[in-house]
Amino acid sequence: MSSPTPARTVAVPAVSPRLLALALLTVGALLMLAYLVAFDQGAISQSGMYLHELMHDGRHLLGVPCH
Repeated sequence: MSSPTPARTVAVPAVSPRLLALALLTVGALLMLAYLVAFDQGAISQSGMYLHELMHDGRHLLGVPCH
């Protein structure tokens, strides 16, 4: 009777490259949103007062000083 052959091990990455790219893109988008809401004082929102007022209300909602 022959002995069983050992199972081959395959190295599997802990995090897939696609998931890592998606996570980095999400973090980047959230950081940009946090900048727009918390620190932009109208420099980016040149399209009119609607976007500026929306971000201004978001600052008040989050408790970020803006005045």
